[in-house]
Amino acid sequence: MKKTLLILLLVAAMLLQACGSKGSATKEDGKTVITFWHSMGGSVGEGLQKLVDKYNAQSDKYVVKAQYQGEYDDALTKLRSASSGSQVQADIVQVFELGARFMIDSGLITPVQEMIDKDNYDISQLEPNLVAYYTIDNKLNSMPFNSSTPLLYYNKDLFEKAGVSEVPKSLEEMLEVGKKLMDGGVEMPISLSIYGWWIDQFMIKQELALFDNNNGRSGNPTKTVFVENGGMVNILEKWKELYDANIAPNVGRTGGKQEFVSGLSAMTFGSTASLKGILSEVGDKFEVGTAYFPAVNKDDKGMVSIGGASLYMINSGNDERKAGAWDFIKFMVSPQSQAEWNAATGYFPVNVKAHETETFKENIKKYPQFETAIDQLHDSTPESQGAICAVYQESRQVFEKYVEDLLNGNKTSEEAASAMQADIDSAINDYNRANLK
Repeated sequence: MKKTLLILLLVAAMLLQACGSKGSATKEDGKTVITFWHSMGGSVGEGLQKLVDKYNAQSDKYVVKAQYQGEYDDALTKLRSASSGSQVQADIVQVFELGARFMIDSGLITPVQEMIDKDNYDISQLEPNLVAYYTIDNKLNSMPFNSSTPLLYYNKDLFEKAGVSEVPKSLEEMLEVGKKLMDGGVEMPISLSIYGWWIDQFMIKQELALFDNNNGRSGNPTKTVFVENGGMVNILEKWKELYDANIAPNVGRTGGKQEFVSGLSAMTFGSTASLKGILSEVGDKFEVGTAYFPAVNKDDKGMVSIGGASLYMINSGNDERKAGAWDFIKFMVSPQSQAEWNAATGYFPVNVKAHETETFKENIKKYPQFETAIDQLHDSTPESQGAICAVYQESRQVFEKYVEDLLNGNKTSEEAASAMQADIDSAINDYNRANLK
Protein backbone atom coordinates (compact mmCIF):
# COMPACT_ATOMS: atom_id res chain seq x y z
CA MET A 1 0.00 0.00 0.00
CA LYS A 2 2.81 2.38 0.97
CA LYS A 3 4.66 1.55 -2.25
CA THR A 4 1.52 2.23 -4.30
CA LEU A 5 0.99 5.58 -2.52
CA LEU A 6 4.62 6.55 -3.10
CA ILE A 7 4.32 5.76 -6.83
CA LEU A 8 1.11 7.82 -7.08
CA LEU A 9 2.77 10.75 -5.32
CA LEU A 10 5.77 10.58 -7.65
CA VAL A 11 3.53 10.48 -10.74
CA ALA A 12 1.52 13.43 -9.43
CA ALA A 13 4.72 15.41 -8.83
CA MET A 14 5.93 14.68 -12.34
CA LEU A 15 2.62 15.76 -13.82
CA LEU A 16 2.64 18.98 -11.80
CA GLN A 17 6.19 19.71 -12.96
CA ALA A 18 5.26 19.06 -16.60
CA CYS A 19 2.18 21.25 -16.36
CA GLY A 20 4.14 23.98 -14.61
CA SER A 21 6.90 24.09 -17.22
CA LYS A 22 4.47 24.95 -19.99
CA GLY A 23 2.51 28.13 -19.41
CA SER A 24 4.19 29.18 -16.16
CA ALA A 25 6.46 32.18 -15.62
CA THR A 26 9.30 32.31 -13.09
CA LYS A 27 9.74 35.58 -11.20
CA GLU A 28 12.90 37.15 -9.84
CA ASP A 29 12.64 40.35 -7.80
CA GLY A 30 9.19 40.85 -9.28
CA LYS A 31 10.45 40.52 -12.88
CA THR A 32 9.55 37.73 -15.31
CA VAL A 33 12.58 35.56 -16.12
CA ILE A 34 13.34 35.14 -19.84
CA THR A 35 15.80 32.38 -20.71
CA PHE A 36 18.05 32.93 -23.74
CA TRP A 37 20.06 30.07 -25.24
CA HIS A 38 22.99 31.21 -27.37
CA SER A 39 26.16 29.96 -29.05
CA MET A 40 28.47 32.93 -28.60
CA GLY A 41 31.68 32.01 -26.79
CA GLY A 42 34.89 33.89 -26.02
CA SER A 43 35.10 37.64 -26.64
CA VAL A 44 31.93 37.52 -28.78
CA GLY A 45 30.10 35.99 -25.83
CA GLU A 46 31.38 38.80 -23.64
CA GLY A 47 29.98 41.33 -26.10
CA LEU A 48 26.63 39.52 -26.00
CA GLN A 49 26.56 39.48 -22.21
CA LYS A 50 27.17 43.24 -22.12
CA LEU A 51 24.00 43.76 -24.16
CA VAL A 52 22.05 41.40 -21.89
CA ASP A 53 23.30 43.26 -18.81
CA LYS A 54 22.35 46.58 -20.37
CA TYR A 55 18.84 45.32 -21.09
CA ASN A 56 18.40 43.96 -17.57
CA ALA A 57 19.54 47.25 -16.06
CA GLN A 58 16.86 49.20 -17.89
CA SER A 59 13.94 46.75 -17.86
CA ASP A 60 11.48 46.93 -14.97
CA LYS A 61 9.39 43.96 -16.15
CA TYR A 62 11.80 41.28 -17.37
CA VAL A 63 15.19 39.81 -16.54
CA VAL A 64 17.07 37.82 -19.18
CA LYS A 65 19.24 34.86 -18.28
CA ALA A 66 21.73 34.15 -21.08
CA GLN A 67 22.92 30.53 -21.20
CA TYR A 68 25.69 29.29 -23.49
CA GLN A 69 24.69 26.04 -25.24
CA GLY A 70 27.91 25.26 -27.08
CA GLU A 71 28.69 25.96 -30.72
CA TYR A 72 26.01 26.21 -33.39
CA ASP A 73 25.99 22.49 -34.20
CA ASP A 74 25.72 21.55 -30.52
CA ALA A 75 22.83 23.93 -29.91
CA LEU A 76 20.90 22.70 -32.95
CA THR A 77 21.45 19.06 -31.96
CA LYS A 78 19.95 19.86 -28.55
CA LEU A 79 16.92 21.44 -30.19
CA ARG A 80 16.51 18.47 -32.54
CA SER A 81 16.04 16.22 -29.51
CA ALA A 82 13.04 18.25 -28.31
CA SER A 83 9.59 17.35 -29.59
CA SER A 84 7.71 20.38 -28.30
CA GLY A 85 8.24 23.95 -27.10
CA SER A 86 7.55 22.90 -23.51
CA GLN A 87 10.60 20.61 -23.63
CA VAL A 88 12.91 23.49 -24.57
CA GLN A 89 13.68 25.28 -21.33
CA ALA A 90 14.25 28.57 -23.10
CA ASP A 91 12.18 31.45 -24.47
CA ILE A 92 14.66 32.56 -27.14
CA VAL A 93 17.19 30.44 -28.99
CA GLN A 94 19.97 31.54 -31.30
CA VAL A 95 20.22 29.20 -34.29
CA PHE A 96 22.57 29.45 -37.28
CA GLU A 97 21.20 29.83 -40.77
CA LEU A 98 21.55 26.11 -41.58
CA GLY A 99 18.87 25.32 -39.02
CA ALA A 100 16.19 27.57 -40.54
CA ARG A 101 14.12 24.86 -42.23
CA PHE A 102 14.29 22.53 -39.23
CA MET A 103 13.12 25.30 -36.90
CA ILE A 104 10.15 26.03 -39.18
CA ASP A 105 9.21 22.35 -39.47
CA SER A 106 9.79 21.56 -35.79
CA GLY A 107 6.69 23.19 -34.31
CA LEU A 108 8.92 24.58 -31.54
CA ILE A 109 8.60 28.25 -32.46
CA THR A 110 6.29 31.20 -32.50
CA PRO A 111 7.28 33.01 -35.73
CA VAL A 112 8.37 36.56 -34.96
CA GLN A 113 5.98 37.66 -37.72
CA GLU A 114 3.14 37.14 -35.23
CA MET A 115 4.70 39.64 -32.82
CA ILE A 116 5.58 42.03 -35.66
CA ASP A 117 1.96 42.10 -36.80
CA LYS A 118 0.60 42.39 -33.26
CA ASP A 119 3.00 45.20 -32.36
CA ASN A 120 2.95 46.99 -35.75
CA TYR A 121 6.74 46.73 -35.69
CA ASP A 122 8.44 48.50 -38.58
CA ILE A 123 10.72 45.98 -40.30
CA SER A 124 11.77 48.53 -42.93
CA GLN A 125 14.50 49.56 -40.48
CA LEU A 126 16.10 46.12 -40.94
CA GLU A 127 18.50 45.18 -43.74
CA PRO A 128 16.26 43.73 -46.49
CA ASN A 129 18.80 41.10 -47.61
CA LEU A 130 19.01 39.75 -44.08
CA VAL A 131 15.25 39.71 -43.61
CA ALA A 132 14.88 37.93 -46.97
CA TYR A 133 16.87 34.91 -45.84
CA TYR A 134 14.60 34.14 -42.89
CA THR A 135 11.34 34.96 -44.71
CA ILE A 136 9.60 31.77 -45.83
CA ASP A 137 6.01 31.68 -47.16
CA ASN A 138 5.84 35.47 -46.77
CA LYS A 139 6.48 35.15 -43.04
CA LEU A 140 9.54 36.24 -41.05
CA ASN A 141 10.21 33.25 -38.82
CA SER A 142 13.15 34.57 -36.80
CA MET A 143 14.86 37.88 -36.20
CA PRO A 144 18.26 38.35 -37.90
CA PHE A 145 20.81 39.11 -35.22
CA ASN A 146 24.42 38.20 -35.92
CA SER A 147 24.77 38.15 -39.68
CA SER A 148 27.88 37.98 -41.83
CA THR A 149 29.02 37.41 -45.41
CA PRO A 150 32.32 36.02 -46.71
CA LEU A 151 35.13 38.28 -47.87
CA LEU A 152 38.42 37.87 -49.69
CA TYR A 153 41.24 39.06 -47.42
CA TYR A 154 44.57 39.89 -49.05
CA ASN A 155 48.05 40.97 -48.00
CA LYS A 156 48.65 44.33 -49.67
CA ASP A 157 52.37 44.22 -48.91
CA LEU A 158 52.87 40.85 -50.66
CA PHE A 159 50.85 42.03 -53.64
CA GLU A 160 52.94 45.18 -53.94
CA LYS A 161 56.23 43.31 -53.47
CA ALA A 162 55.25 40.88 -56.27
CA GLY A 163 54.23 43.77 -58.53
CA VAL A 164 50.60 42.61 -58.66
CA SER A 165 47.96 45.34 -58.64
CA GLU A 166 44.78 43.45 -59.51
CA VAL A 167 42.75 41.58 -56.89
CA PRO A 168 40.99 38.52 -58.37
CA LYS A 169 37.22 38.73 -58.80
CA SER A 170 36.76 35.07 -59.73
CA LEU A 171 38.50 31.72 -59.39
CA GLU A 172 39.45 32.05 -63.05
CA GLU A 173 41.25 35.32 -62.30
CA MET A 174 42.73 33.80 -59.14
CA LEU A 175 44.59 31.32 -61.33
CA GLU A 176 46.11 34.19 -63.32
CA VAL A 177 46.85 36.38 -60.30
CA GLY A 178 48.19 33.41 -58.34
CA LYS A 179 50.76 32.65 -61.02
CA LYS A 180 51.92 36.28 -60.99
CA LEU A 181 52.24 36.22 -57.21
CA MET A 182 54.32 33.04 -57.38
CA ASP A 183 56.53 34.57 -60.05
CA GLY A 184 56.97 37.51 -57.66
CA GLY A 185 58.20 35.27 -54.86
CA VAL A 186 55.00 34.51 -52.95
CA GLU A 187 55.12 30.96 -51.59
CA MET A 188 51.36 30.47 -51.11
CA PRO A 189 49.03 32.71 -53.15
CA ILE A 190 45.90 31.63 -51.23
CA SER A 191 45.22 29.54 -48.15
CA LEU A 192 41.81 28.17 -49.08
CA SER A 193 40.19 26.15 -46.31
CA ILE A 194 37.89 23.24 -47.08
CA TYR A 195 34.64 24.76 -45.84
CA GLY A 196 31.14 24.01 -47.09
CA TRP A 197 30.08 27.67 -46.83
CA TRP A 198 32.35 28.52 -49.76
CA ILE A 199 30.47 25.96 -51.89
CA ASP A 200 27.15 27.64 -51.03
CA GLN A 201 28.50 31.04 -52.02
CA PHE A 202 30.05 29.81 -55.27
CA MET A 203 26.67 28.38 -56.30
CA ILE A 204 24.98 31.71 -55.53
CA LYS A 205 27.65 33.53 -57.52
CA GLN A 206 26.69 31.38 -60.52
CA GLU A 207 22.98 32.09 -59.82
CA LEU A 208 22.40 28.35 -59.58
CA ALA A 209 20.42 26.40 -56.97
CA LEU A 210 21.59 23.62 -54.69
CA PHE A 211 18.10 22.11 -54.24
CA ASP A 212 14.81 21.87 -56.09
CA ASN A 213 11.63 23.69 -55.05
CA ASN A 214 13.20 27.11 -55.60
CA ASN A 215 16.26 26.18 -53.53
CA GLY A 216 13.95 24.93 -50.77
CA ARG A 217 12.06 28.20 -50.48
CA SER A 218 8.84 27.04 -52.14
CA GLY A 219 8.73 23.88 -50.05
CA ASN A 220 10.97 21.24 -48.55
CA PRO A 221 13.51 20.05 -51.14
CA THR A 222 13.00 16.60 -52.61
CA LYS A 223 16.44 16.42 -54.22
CA THR A 224 19.61 18.30 -55.10
CA VAL A 225 20.00 19.97 -58.51
CA PHE A 226 23.66 21.03 -58.41
CA VAL A 227 24.76 18.18 -60.68
CA GLU A 228 22.10 18.66 -63.35
CA ASN A 229 22.67 22.44 -63.51
CA GLY A 230 26.44 21.95 -63.75
CA GLY A 231 27.26 24.34 -60.91
CA MET A 232 29.08 21.91 -58.63
CA VAL A 233 31.40 20.53 -61.30
CA ASN A 234 32.28 24.12 -62.29
CA ILE A 235 33.33 24.84 -58.71
CA LEU A 236 35.29 21.63 -58.21
CA GLU A 237 37.14 21.92 -61.50
CA LYS A 238 38.31 25.45 -60.71
CA TRP A 239 39.26 24.50 -57.16
CA LYS A 240 41.30 21.51 -58.40
CA GLU A 241 42.99 23.69 -61.00
CA LEU A 242 44.16 26.06 -58.28
CA TYR A 243 45.36 23.12 -56.20
CA ASP A 244 47.23 21.46 -59.08
CA ALA A 245 48.98 24.75 -59.86
CA ASN A 246 50.06 24.96 -56.18
CA ILE A 247 48.22 28.28 -55.93
CA ALA A 248 45.79 26.88 -53.36
CA PRO A 249 47.49 23.99 -51.54
CA ASN A 250 45.41 21.79 -49.25
CA VAL A 251 45.29 23.50 -45.83
CA GLY A 252 42.48 21.25 -44.58
CA ARG A 253 39.21 22.17 -42.92
CA THR A 254 40.73 24.24 -40.13
CA GLY A 255 43.50 26.01 -42.04
CA GLY A 256 43.41 29.21 -44.03
CA LYS A 257 43.42 31.99 -41.49
CA GLN A 258 46.63 31.10 -39.68
CA GLU A 259 48.64 30.95 -42.90
CA PHE A 260 47.32 34.39 -43.81
CA VAL A 261 47.88 36.20 -40.49
CA SER A 262 51.41 34.77 -40.30
CA GLY A 263 52.22 36.38 -43.65
CA LEU A 264 52.72 33.08 -45.49
CA SER A 265 49.71 33.28 -47.82
CA ALA A 266 48.75 36.34 -49.83
CA MET A 267 44.98 35.70 -49.71
CA THR A 268 42.35 33.84 -47.74
CA PHE A 269 38.58 33.66 -47.38
CA GLY A 270 36.90 34.61 -44.13
CA SER A 271 33.70 35.87 -42.62
CA THR A 272 33.12 39.59 -42.22
CA ALA A 273 32.90 38.75 -38.52
CA SER A 274 36.57 37.65 -38.66
CA LEU A 275 37.78 41.12 -39.65
CA LYS A 276 38.62 42.46 -36.20
CA GLY A 277 40.32 39.23 -35.19
CA ILE A 278 42.42 39.13 -38.34
CA LEU A 279 43.46 42.77 -38.00
CA SER A 280 44.34 42.20 -34.35
CA GLU A 281 46.46 39.13 -35.10
CA VAL A 282 48.22 40.76 -38.05
CA GLY A 283 48.96 43.93 -36.11
CA ASP A 284 51.58 45.98 -37.94
CA LYS A 285 53.14 43.02 -39.81
CA PHE A 286 51.41 44.02 -43.06
CA GLU A 287 48.45 45.95 -44.41
CA VAL A 288 45.25 43.93 -44.76
CA GLY A 289 43.01 44.53 -47.76
CA THR A 290 39.44 43.32 -48.22
CA ALA A 291 37.55 42.55 -51.41
CA TYR A 292 34.27 40.97 -52.49
CA PHE A 293 34.05 37.18 -52.30
CA PRO A 294 35.09 35.95 -55.77
CA ALA A 295 32.86 34.38 -58.39
CA VAL A 296 33.66 31.08 -60.09
CA ASN A 297 33.79 32.35 -63.68
CA LYS A 298 34.57 35.85 -64.88
CA ASP A 299 31.09 36.36 -66.28
CA ASP A 300 29.14 35.24 -63.18
CA LYS A 301 26.65 37.89 -62.04
CA GLY A 302 25.47 36.56 -58.67
CA MET A 303 26.39 38.03 -55.29
CA VAL A 304 26.52 36.48 -51.80
CA SER A 305 24.18 35.19 -49.14
CA ILE A 306 24.48 35.56 -45.39
CA GLY A 307 25.87 33.37 -42.66
CA GLY A 308 25.58 33.77 -38.92
CA ALA A 309 22.45 33.26 -36.86
CA SER A 310 19.06 34.62 -35.88
CA LEU A 311 16.83 34.69 -32.82
CA TYR A 312 13.82 32.35 -32.62
CA MET A 313 11.00 32.66 -30.12
CA ILE A 314 10.09 29.33 -28.54
CA ASN A 315 6.38 28.64 -28.19
CA SER A 316 6.34 28.41 -24.39
CA GLY A 317 2.55 28.63 -24.14
CA ASN A 318 2.89 31.63 -21.82
CA ASP A 319 1.88 35.07 -23.10
CA GLU A 320 3.90 36.88 -20.44
CA ARG A 321 7.11 35.10 -21.37
CA LYS A 322 6.41 35.62 -25.09
CA ALA A 323 5.95 39.34 -24.49
CA GLY A 324 9.25 39.44 -22.59
CA ALA A 325 11.05 37.51 -25.31
CA TRP A 326 9.76 39.91 -27.95
CA ASP A 327 10.72 42.94 -25.86
CA PHE A 328 14.26 41.64 -25.52
CA ILE A 329 14.53 40.81 -29.23
CA LYS A 330 13.47 44.35 -30.14
CA PHE A 331 16.16 45.70 -27.81
CA MET A 332 18.81 43.46 -29.36
CA VAL A 333 18.12 44.71 -32.89
CA SER A 334 17.67 48.36 -31.96
CA PRO A 335 20.03 50.83 -33.69
CA GLN A 336 22.25 51.45 -30.66
CA SER A 337 22.44 47.80 -29.64
CA GLN A 338 23.37 46.78 -33.17
CA ALA A 339 26.00 49.52 -33.43
CA GLU A 340 27.56 48.30 -30.18
CA TRP A 341 27.32 44.67 -31.30
CA ASN A 342 29.00 45.52 -34.62
CA ALA A 343 31.81 47.38 -32.86
CA ALA A 344 32.36 44.54 -30.38
CA THR A 345 32.21 41.64 -32.84
CA GLY A 346 32.37 42.65 -36.49
CA TYR A 347 28.93 41.25 -37.32
CA PHE A 348 26.74 43.44 -39.53
CA PRO A 349 24.37 45.86 -37.89
CA VAL A 350 21.04 44.33 -38.92
CA ASN A 351 19.32 47.67 -38.29
CA VAL A 352 20.14 50.24 -40.99
CA LYS A 353 19.63 53.08 -38.52
CA ALA A 354 22.69 51.84 -36.65
CA HIS A 355 24.75 53.53 -39.37
CA GLU A 356 23.60 56.90 -38.03
CA THR A 357 24.99 56.30 -34.53
CA GLU A 358 28.30 57.73 -33.36
CA THR A 359 29.33 54.24 -32.23
CA PHE A 360 29.09 52.89 -35.77
CA LYS A 361 30.74 55.94 -37.35
CA GLU A 362 33.71 55.72 -34.99
CA ASN A 363 34.10 51.98 -35.62
CA ILE A 364 34.01 52.28 -39.43
CA LYS A 365 36.60 55.08 -39.21
CA LYS A 366 38.85 52.82 -37.15
CA TYR A 367 38.28 49.79 -39.42
CA PRO A 368 37.76 51.12 -42.98
CA GLN A 369 38.12 47.59 -44.37
CA PHE A 370 34.61 46.93 -43.05
CA GLU A 371 33.22 49.25 -45.75
CA THR A 372 33.83 46.39 -48.20
CA ALA A 373 31.48 44.17 -46.19
CA ILE A 374 28.75 46.83 -46.08
CA ASP A 375 29.07 47.52 -49.81
CA GLN A 376 28.95 43.82 -50.69
CA LEU A 377 25.82 43.34 -48.57
CA HIS A 378 24.09 46.28 -50.21
CA ASP A 379 25.14 45.22 -53.71
CA SER A 380 23.55 41.84 -53.09
CA THR A 381 19.81 41.40 -53.53
CA PRO A 382 17.10 39.39 -51.77
CA GLU A 383 17.29 37.00 -54.74
CA SER A 384 20.78 36.00 -53.48
CA GLN A 385 19.43 34.84 -50.14
CA GLY A 386 20.55 31.23 -50.57
CA ALA A 387 19.05 27.82 -49.91
CA ILE A 388 16.86 26.43 -47.14
CA CYS A 389 16.98 22.72 -46.34
CA ALA A 390 16.40 20.64 -43.21
CA VAL A 391 19.57 18.63 -43.89
CA TYR A 392 21.69 21.66 -44.74
CA GLN A 393 23.88 21.00 -41.70
CA GLU A 394 24.70 17.52 -43.02
CA SER A 395 25.10 18.84 -46.59
CA ARG A 396 27.98 21.11 -45.58
CA GLN A 397 29.81 18.14 -44.10
CA VAL A 398 29.23 16.15 -47.29
CA PHE A 399 30.65 19.00 -49.39
CA GLU A 400 33.79 19.06 -47.28
CA LYS A 401 34.24 15.28 -47.34
CA TYR A 402 34.27 15.07 -51.13
CA VAL A 403 36.34 18.22 -51.69
CA GLU A 404 38.98 16.44 -49.60
CA ASP A 405 38.63 13.35 -51.80
CA LEU A 406 39.00 15.56 -54.87
CA LEU A 407 42.17 17.28 -53.66
CA ASN A 408 43.67 14.00 -52.46
CA GLY A 409 43.21 12.54 -55.94
CA ASN A 410 40.63 9.96 -54.88
CA LYS A 411 37.84 11.33 -57.09
CA THR A 412 37.45 13.42 -60.23
CA SER A 413 35.32 16.55 -60.16
CA GLU A 414 32.42 14.64 -61.74
CA GLU A 415 32.76 11.74 -59.31
CA ALA A 416 32.93 14.04 -56.29
CA ALA A 417 29.84 15.98 -57.42
CA SER A 418 27.91 12.74 -58.02
CA ALA A 419 28.91 11.39 -54.60
CA MET A 420 27.72 14.63 -52.98
CA GLN A 421 24.42 14.29 -54.80
CA ALA A 422 23.92 10.68 -53.72
CA ASP A 423 24.66 11.32 -50.03
CA ILE A 424 22.59 14.48 -49.73
CA ASP A 425 19.63 13.11 -51.71
CA SER A 426 19.60 10.12 -49.36
CA ALA A 427 19.57 12.43 -46.32
CA ILE A 428 16.74 14.50 -47.84
CA ASN A 429 14.67 11.37 -48.51
CA ASP A 430 15.23 10.08 -44.97
CA TYR A 431 14.18 13.41 -43.47
CA ASN A 432 11.09 13.77 -45.65
CA ARG A 433 9.92 10.23 -44.93
CA ALA A 434 10.30 10.74 -41.18
CA ASN A 435 8.94 14.25 -40.85
CA LEU A 436 6.64 15.15 -43.73
CA LYS A 437 3.27 13.45 -43.85
